[in-house]
Amino acid sequence: MVSEPDSAFAVCVYCSASTLDQAQLALAARVGTEIARRGWQLVSGGGHVSMMGAVATATRAGGANTIGVIPKHLVHREVADVDADELVVTDTMRERKQVMEDRADAFLTLPGGIGTLEEFFETWTGAYLGVHDKPVVVLDPDGHYSGLFAWVDELHARGFVPQPALDRVTVVTDIPSAFAALAGFVPETAVSVEHAAAQQNPIEEH
Repeated sequence: MVSEPDSAFAVCVYCSASTLDQAQLALAARVGTEIARRGWQLVSGGGHVSMMGAVATATRAGGANTIGVIPKHLVHREVADVDADELVVTDTMRERKQVMEDRADAFLTLPGGIGTLEEFFETWTGAYLGVHDKPVVVLDPDGHYSGLFAWVDELHARGFVPQPALDRVTVVTDIPSAFAALAGFVPETAVSVEHAAAQQNPIEEH
């Protein structure tokens, strides 16, 4: 049974709003299906395109609630998700991110580009600085972020990124481990940022 929207655990998903890669779209859809299966609800960027649209559509198809948050200047560019159970249109990008953070109980980052990275880093930094205490999880089954984490690992080795910051993000390669981490349990299959940096099998970008 799907939980009532007001009480359901809410996971904010950051992901691409541009890729047409079928493997990535399928990943987003599987994440949406799992959100619904658990009776959770989705907080998303409010677009109906690419991975963002795929995760929302799959969540609703499973009977779960979706909350889309989109700034007014992107309503047409990202094709606002008018099928969302709740569509919040903000004045600015900064307000969008704040609403998404406030409405979420946990954060899941899927493959994406610079917009996804900006959202991920702000959420991760907020967790490290104590702005929030919510789980921050990266689901990276194909090494999409291996170069990123190699760079972060280098920054750690040079003393720019402390260990407690690394400890505030959980990187996993499969959906069950991702959802276990979102629920507050660090799965045995979770990998450290250092180990994530060693995953050198990135998917081909299209």
